[in-house]
Amino acid sequence: MEMICLIYYVIFLFFSILFFFSSIYFMVLDYTMIVEFNLFFLNSLSFVMSILIDWMSLLFMSFVLFISCMVIFYSSDYMHGDLFINRFILLVVMFVVSMVLLIISPNLISILLGWDGLGLVSYCLVIYYQNVKSYNAGMLTALSNRVGDAALLISIAWMLNFGSWNYVMYLEFMKDDFIMKVIGFLVVLAAITKSAQIPFSAWLPAAMAAPTPVSSLVHSSTLVTAGVYLLIRFNFCFSEFLMLILLLLGCLTMFMSGLGANFEFDLKKIIALSTLSQLGLMMSILALGEYYLAFFHLLTHALFKALLFMCAGNMIHNMNSCQDIRYMGSLIYYLPLTCTFFNISNFALCGLPFLSGFYSKDLIVEVMSMHYLNFFIYLIFYVSIGLTVCYSIRLAYYSLFGELNFFSLNLISESSLLMLKGMSGLIMWVIFMGSVLMWTMFSTPYFICLSFFMKMVTLLMILMGLFLGLEMSKFNLLYLLKSLKFYQLSLFFSSMWNLPYLSTLGVNFYPIMLGNNYSMFDQGWSEYYGGLNLSNILIVFSKFFQFMFMNHLKIYLMIMVMWVIFLLIFI
Repeated sequence: MEMICLIYYVIFLFFSILFFFSSIYFMVLDYTMIVEFNLFFLNSLSFVMSILIDWMSLLFMSFVLFISCMVIFYSSDYMHGDLFINRFILLVVMFVVSMVLLIISPNLISILLGWDGLGLVSYCLVIYYQNVKSYNAGMLTALSNRVGDAALLISIAWMLNFGSWNYVMYLEFMKDDFIMKVIGFLVVLAAITKSAQIPFSAWLPAAMAAPTPVSSLVHSSTLVTAGVYLLIRFNFCFSEFLMLILLLLGCLTMFMSGLGANFEFDLKKIIALSTLSQLGLMMSILALGEYYLAFFHLLTHALFKALLFMCAGNMIHNMNSCQDIRYMGSLIYYLPLTCTFFNISNFALCGLPFLSGFYSKDLIVEVMSMHYLNFFIYLIFYVSIGLTVCYSIRLAYYSLFGELNFFSLNLISESSLLMLKGMSGLIMWVIFMGSVLMWTMFSTPYFICLSFFMKMVTLLMILMGLFLGLEMSKFNLLYLLKSLKFYQLSLFFSSMWNLPYLSTLGVNFYPIMLGNNYSMFDQGWSEYYGGLNLSNILIVFSKFFQFMFMNHLKIYLMIMVMWVIFLLIFI
């Protein structure tokens, strides 16, 4: 194992354990601390760096560092043979440090440092494998996130009106102020770009060009969760109208990504779309005012999603870097331990009772059932749960139980002990952490009294999703839609509701193609009507006159003969 990996693994693990127990201590005492460091004085002005330490920031940091240490341990073998593995590990560490800076900031300036750090390092990691696809994906990721960065910069300017950037101090009692409403809107804009909600969803599957350990880190606890975390911190200052918009966007994202995952064949993209679906769920429940539940789901989701990506990475590693699930199959015989971990994570994602995902997901759905909402939101929530189970079963069918369509001569085996140890570090938490968090986070247990049917509808949706997933896998829904002349519909679903045409192809491919067609504009009308065309016209005329002058006698005689013939015929 690389020395650098071991050092950071030990450091991150130590701090993760320390922060976890500190968060429980802070939670029990209901204790919040803001530490201020004086950076420097300028006349009577002091520049202060503030750090917010409460149970929420400590617990989230503990999870981020624990997942990061497992990912670094896993990377030491996954990236084995890479000439620049030290650079890769340092990039991952910079990524984690940016996230930690964002978590502990009660100040918009230091939040922007962490926020921009995440954007910059994510670009470097997405283009790590250097090819055209990676460059495109990296640029799309960076530019999509720049929208959010700009929104945060504008909100920093607006917050100058309050005399301080420490937003924590006056979120709640300045709630009805116009300036705070503007800042709330800008923060929501920043969060939906970072957490890839509609209409900024296209960059998330594109960012799969990064190495798998990076995907594991990005999709579980760092980049995409930054937006949700920011909204959890700001949730006191949002107006009702803004919450409704956020609820609608969250629900649509959840539904769109769940539907799109059922038409996808790239293993990593399916898991990426499932992340998008869970982010939509977090946003939706946050928009209903239940920020505690959003945070709870954020933590449980981080664990099983990290493990899911690690398992996918091991499969891809063994399948000679092939990511298409149609080539996989019967992997349960070749990679039994990886597939066991994969299945448990999948079940946690589906919300199977008594795994970590169940505690947060079931609670969210039941709390949502108690709200006074229209039927559309209620339906979308439950259908999205069914779709989650549907694509999870489809993925399991294709990769674990179906027929192996890979090379007959293969070497698929669990040869990598380090990667398995990295995954084993997470599996117990995926199983037990939901209940542990439930006991620690909620001082009084939630008791939700619903009718028998409403209680059972979650389980019903899970079973329906399971049945549909199996049926869809047996005969492919995509090919069925094609055969039934619903090809455009299947294309619409599988292309994330044409969002890539808006944010990917719409901003780079089509303008370039248009520029190629109208290159005349590019080369300049002055060129066409000026020097170049003038010389062309002069050359044509001079050739014509030259021809005339050299053959003037022949032409004169020919015209005379034609004139005589004309006279004879018509006169």
